[in-house]
Amino acid sequence: METLDEHEWPRLVRPGSRVFIGGGASVPHALVASMLAHAERLQDVEIVHIHGLGATPWIDPRYEQILRTNSFFLTPAVREAVERGQADYTPCPMSEVPALFRSRRVPIDVALIQVSPPDEAGNCSLGVSVDVVRAAINAARVVIAQVNPLMPRTGGDSLLPVKRIDRFFMHRVALPECVKFVPDDRQDRIGRYASQLIEDGATLQVGLGNTPEAVIRALRKHKHLGIHSGMFNDALMELVRSGVVDNSRKTYKPGKIIASHVMGSRKLYRFCDKNPDLELHPSDWVNDPLRISKNERMVAINGAREIDLTGQVVRDSRGHRFYGGIGALQDFIRGAGRSKDGRPIIVLTSLTDDGKRSRIVADFEPGSGVSTGRGDVHYVVTEYGVASIYGRSIRERVARLVEIAHPDYRESLLEGAQARGWLPRFFTMPGGTRSGVESEWITFSCGRFRLRPLYPSDMRALQSFFYSHDEETVRLRYGYHRERMTGESAYKLAAVDQSRDRALGLFAEINGREELRAIGRYYLDPDGKSAEVAFVVHESTRRAGMGGFLLGELAVTARKRGITDFWASVLPGNHAMSALLARAGGTASRDDEDLRYDMKVARILRWRSRYLEHKQIHREKR
Repeated sequence: METLDEHEWPRLVRPGSRVFIGGGASVPHALVASMLAHAERLQDVEIVHIHGLGATPWIDPRYEQILRTNSFFLTPAVREAVERGQADYTPCPMSEVPALFRSRRVPIDVALIQVSPPDEAGNCSLGVSVDVVRAAINAARVVIAQVNPLMPRTGGDSLLPVKRIDRFFMHRVALPECVKFVPDDRQDRIGRYASQLIEDGATLQVGLGNTPEAVIRALRKHKHLGIHSGMFNDALMELVRSGVVDNSRKTYKPGKIIASHVMGSRKLYRFCDKNPDLELHPSDWVNDPLRISKNERMVAINGAREIDLTGQVVRDSRGHRFYGGIGALQDFIRGAGRSKDGRPIIVLTSLTDDGKRSRIVADFEPGSGVSTGRGDVHYVVTEYGVASIYGRSIRERVARLVEIAHPDYRESLLEGAQARGWLPRFFTMPGGTRSGVESEWITFSCGRFRLRPLYPSDMRALQSFFYSHDEETVRLRYGYHRERMTGESAYKLAAVDQSRDRALGLFAEINGREELRAIGRYYLDPDGKSAEVAFVVHESTRRAGMGGFLLGELAVTARKRGITDFWASVLPGNHAMSALLARAGGTASRDDEDLRYDMKVARILRWRSRYLEHKQIHREKR
């Protein structure tokens, strides 16, 4: 082992050299400080790095004539350097950065890294950052390592023989920590919505950012999850420690946590030290979309800066200003999209942090760069709900994305979409802003179904539901013979002002697509104290209790809104509906040729619990 002589920096870092600095929690800050102490003896050096924790002193303006930075990921300080012309940004998916080093398209002359002390076999560990470091080491002419006894030893592809290190710089220091994240109400709701898209046994990837982390925090009642992620953080560690993650259902590298770098707390770093269940590998290995897709039920959870109404995602810019980087977004979106039953999920708050702009836009600012094309996006989640857009037409995408935009911007988004011919003029946004997470899984004897309100974008689902009925169902449930349901007719049934009336649907999820199986609705009477109720259940799911369940759900909402009475008009031949309403306490009377049932909401609520138990209907408790 040859110790670094600080006076030899000019000989090691030749004029015009490119110097790689390790990233994440492995930035060798003491080693960098040593180099900068001799900066006046260096000439035209380019610093290459990715995201790093801690200060970035090499971008200080006093080094402007000596050092120039080229970063694949912009922290706020580096972004400022880019904007004043002192630094450069290279947009590139993290999976492709190692190839840039190997091919010398981005040549690396000197690599400054941080490692653990060597073991008895003479191998150091790259510790918490393998990512692009391995490729930088292999490409570099000179490797200088800050040897830190507090660097965890990690498994996977993290070992580095002592003989590959040209100079050693001994320095004991605690690794930098991430600021502890506390989700706000918006992020909490996003997490709860997104968690409903994640099945037990799924494999997870989480991107950098508070909103993706909020989703991980919402998974505490899931089971048998696995991890294959570029980053491993505290939120994922807590899922492991609680038993939610056991990696037992992974179809690639079962039993192992797979990542390329670790960032978080000291508690996390201690967890990773000599942990046989954790493997860190280079970014081009971990982030390879084909390898990612080998995990069935792969779920990629990533943030975005903006998304337009057709589904294009902007991650690293807004207009001509750059933020962050492409990172692992593109890699995992495509990998999860190719996975069997995989789910790429984009999560973002509906408004920017200052509350002044919508993140769902009709048009990006000129200069904004699309990080993910509209064809790769499957699910978009805001605090107002989930938009499933994969395989959907532009019309369907626009409708779904407008619905989960902030209410203050929905009308302007609609106007922009209608001006382009993307939505029909009859399409509007009714009242009834979503104030909570209005979606949950319900288990019946015939399967598992999602309960949620109907939205205007469900008009196509309503059409399909209508055309799936036999003639008898249409006559008895819709009250007359009807041969067709136009898009506008379906829209009128779906576009309910949920603040006044109520319309709920039970949806089966089939190959990522929702199919309507039952509808329950009430329409408020002019007196404000009573409402007409109506139900339609698909032929394939009858006798499972869906009609009674929906009646009970409507009664719960009615009580909260001060509605005391329900009534229903039933054709004489509709014996199943008559029997249900009678069991719920309804009293029948003649109303012309139909039967009218009058019910007290309070009576329905008392009957409801017995009915759910009898029919063995269960809510998923998450």
